[in-house]
Amino acid sequence: MPRCNGTVAADGHLGEVLETPSRSRFSVEDRPIPVIVNRRGGTAARLGDGLEAALRDAFAAAGVAVRIELTQPELVSEMISRCDDPLIVVGGGDGTLGAAAGKLAGTGRRMAILPLGTRNHLARDLGIPGDLEGAARVVATGRAEAIDLGRAADRIFVNNCSIGLYASLVHERDKHDLPKWLASIPAAWRVLRSSGAETFRIEHHGAEHRVESPLLFVGNNRFSLDAGRLGRRASLSDGVLAMAAVAPVSRAELLGMALRLIAGKADAERDFAAIEDVEVLTVYGYHRRRVALDGELVRLQFPLKISILPAALQVLVPASPPA
Repeated sequence: MPRCNGTVAADGHLGEVLETPSRSRFSVEDRPIPVIVNRRGGTAARLGDGLEAALRDAFAAAGVAVRIELTQPELVSEMISRCDDPLIVVGGGDGTLGAAAGKLAGTGRRMAILPLGTRNHLARDLGIPGDLEGAARVVATGRAEAIDLGRAADRIFVNNCSIGLYASLVHERDKHDLPKWLASIPAAWRVLRSSGAETFRIEHHGAEHRVESPLLFVGNNRFSLDAGRLGRRASLSDGVLAMAAVAPVSRAELLGMALRLIAGKADAERDFAAIEDVEVLTVYGYHRRRVALDGELVRLQFPLKISILPAALQVLVPASPPA
């Protein structure tokens, strides 16, 4: 397989190689480490023309020799496929990291993370610093850790898979040429005005269940509902999917539930029609429909099998847990 060895332009052609002057202990055969960055990710896009310089400075300060490859989100997977390096640094949001994980899962090659998206949930839950300098230091000094991944049909996700209300919100959000967080406000208003509960037919633990809900959420490992830790995961290696179906309620009650979640005061019996830990589940009842994977919209064929892939990906994490 040819090695990736330059910057990928929008047309997919390789461009200039950017190197920092020093070497990392992860370098192999005196080759700099590839850094593949989705230049349209939330933080990356805000850096604009200063992105290359910021990356170069961060890795130089960490003493890591790299070749920086700025590309479009749809070309990240292709770039990784063209690399045979044992360690690849990927910069972008959770959708970009999910695409990269799909190429690296089960290969034994390691992925390091630059949190350059909007929310960066995976980096946060792994204790990776949110600034470029801190993330570059993890590349220099971090340790490899095996984490679980989720799989929906043949697609990989690092955080969650959602069917129903949230997938509709993402569909509406993506119609706007705005930052995701800003576009989510009018999208949420339109979706809440028109969405209602539906019947999900779900098979897990050898039995079929019918659940009335506006939203089916399947997380890669367990997410906290506690105040101050909402949506965080204490572990990415428990080998379980966290399935949750929101209770069928009115729009006003749904808003109240959202406020309770934000306040860390969710009531499992009141706010959810079902909460289960599973290793695999199948959702029936459709041909193809929109599904949100790590906040990115895809169309998948149903019945949809969703499963956990234990210890499927080697990632670099801080050598010591954050204080």
